[in-house]
Amino acid sequence: MEKTNQKHFVLVHSLCHGAWSWYKVKTQLEAAGHYVTAMDLAASGINMTRVEEIQTLTDYTKPLLEIMSLLGLEEKVILVAHSMGGIPAALAADIFPRKIAAIVFLTSSMPDTRNPPAYVFQKVMASIPQEDFLDTVYGSYGTPDRPLQTVLFGPEFMAKKLYQMSPVEDLELAKMLVRVNPSVTDNLAGTRSFTQEGYGSVTRIYIICGEDNIVTVETQRWIISNFPPKEVMEIKDADHMAMNSKPQELCARLLEIAAKYT
Repeated sequence: MEKTNQKHFVLVHSLCHGAWSWYKVKTQLEAAGHYVTAMDLAASGINMTRVEEIQTLTDYTKPLLEIMSLLGLEEKVILVAHSMGGIPAALAADIFPRKIAAIVFLTSSMPDTRNPPAYVFQKVMASIPQEDFLDTVYGSYGTPDRPLQTVLFGPEFMAKKLYQMSPVEDLELAKMLVRVNPSVTDNLAGTRSFTQEGYGSVTRIYIICGEDNIVTVETQRWIISNFPPKEVMEIKDADHMAMNSKPQELCARLLEIAAKYT
């Protein structure tokens, strides 16, 4: 493929996961001739930051912000954000709107420009019955007047709610590699909303995962109606981990988006 047709995808993982979760998608996009950066947020994957060092959303997003700051003046990327990764992606878009051709939200918390950054994510979490989180482990850090929350997904939760349609090998990989992560709360992210001229000016596409067992289709449609994107796509037979359960279909959507919006 000629260099002029090469796009740059930046892949942002979800809570407790890391760059490793994108291994199938990265391989397929690169095989199609594109440049792909799969990055670890702070305290994720092989990033050595300790959770206790993450006091703000900016701290958590720092590795992504560093990638964005190093891009050339004329370079535009396609940000692909999964699940809670939509909030760091929105922060990056708020700071670097001219460096982003489009943000793709994959069954993701898609912030708006009216409410605090954590608003949508916290609404989604509140809509899920506590018993659905099964063996997920919660913790806390910070200070009594500003408590911060940690999350670690349990094996049973991942098997039944995240990876139920994914190959068993991908579930086993996740069991080995998930890490304790901060949850994006108002205490972590603050209450100042993202701006309309920053994040709000960037083209947004939402991909619905039709068999998501934790962020239901109904919830995904509420996220969409709360801050309507430019386009909505759907992968009907994808679980929450579409990059594992339906990697070819996801890549096809991403290539379509790249052709259309860059």
